[in-house]
Amino acid sequence: MPETSAHTHHGIDYIELTVTDMDAARSFYQSAFGWEFNDYGPQYTGIRRFDGSEGEAGGLAAGAEVRTGGPLVLLYSNDLDTSLRAVGAAGGTVTEGPFDFPGGRRFHFTDPSGNQLGVWSEA
Repeated sequence: MPETSAHTHHGIDYIELTVTDMDAARSFYQSAFGWEFNDYGPQYTGIRRFDGSEGEAGGLAAGAEVRTGGPLVLLYSNDLDTSLRAVGAAGGTVTEGPFDFPGGRRFHFTDPSGNQLGVWSEA
């Protein structure tokens, strides 16, 4: 299947960190690493790509507690519905979605070991 964007089909594309204090997290990552952000409201901010290109490398999601197991790894898909079926057929369990978000659609799943990942596609 040919690539339709700068994203790689089924490649690791985005890392989402759950944070309990959005202002403190933004301040920390900006001060420590020079990260810049795209705000989508008080519950979410995108981390701009580090190479100066368009888009985001990840995001900070507000939560009551940090996600067990660490950051949420997001894979990109050229065809979200086909990837959704493939996850189920391979033995994964869809835990959320698919749902719309600014810029596209995504779903979350757990692998047979219980690791949670997500898959997204452009709108």
